[in-house]
Amino acid sequence: MSRLAKAARALLLSLALYPLPFTLLTPPVAAQEIVDRWVATINHRELITYTDLLWQLALQPDTPIDQPRSEDLQRVLNLLIDQRLISQEAGKLPTITPSDADVDRATNELVKRFPSQAAFYERLARVGLTGEGLREIVRQRVEIENYLNFRFRSFTIISTQEIAAYYRDVYVPRHRRLSPGRIVPTLEQATAEIERTLTEDKIESDTDAFLEDARTRAEIVILSQV
Repeated sequence: MSRLAKAARALLLSLALYPLPFTLLTPPVAAQEIVDRWVATINHRELITYTDLLWQLALQPDTPIDQPRSEDLQRVLNLLIDQRLISQEAGKLPTITPSDADVDRATNELVKRFPSQAAFYERLARVGLTGEGLREIVRQRVEIENYLNFRFRSFTIISTQEIAAYYRDVYVPRHRRLSPGRIVPTLEQATAEIERTLTEDKIESDTDAFLEDARTRAEIVILSQV
């Protein structure tokens, strides 16, 4: 799976049932003082700031935000560039615009990745990320996921020949190596699992190719080193 897909889907795995009252849950914690600066521009229309990077880090559990590491900042900068490039394409398809319920459920899943709801909102408050800002970030992530599903998953077809070849060349040898002495599932029994694996592999490859082409065509200007 591509770095964007991995990051997005890790935050949007499944949807919870009840929305959170965003604006009322932020605890009264003073935000750290942040000296903002421009970090990058994309196609003369997308601006990424240092605050944008901190907000992304705040949404990743166990990642330092008081003294962020340069490798973490560089990682989320690359992620944001990919997100903005995809968003520019996704914006052309109004049918993939997420509903309020989609954003609510995705936010719930994001909160679940933290020790508690209070810990989540305390972390956001430390970097000055409000409920409104959080909602916009999650909305964009859901839109990206919708776009990736529409553009790649909808048109990904795995043939029976591909499944049989993967079963013979990969699935059976791996099963015998990892579970010696145990009966290998039949091709019929393993088909659904193999089809899911090959589908994700194709989506990863297609997404990576799309992002590589988008970066080649885009004008990305790094204004400040992180």
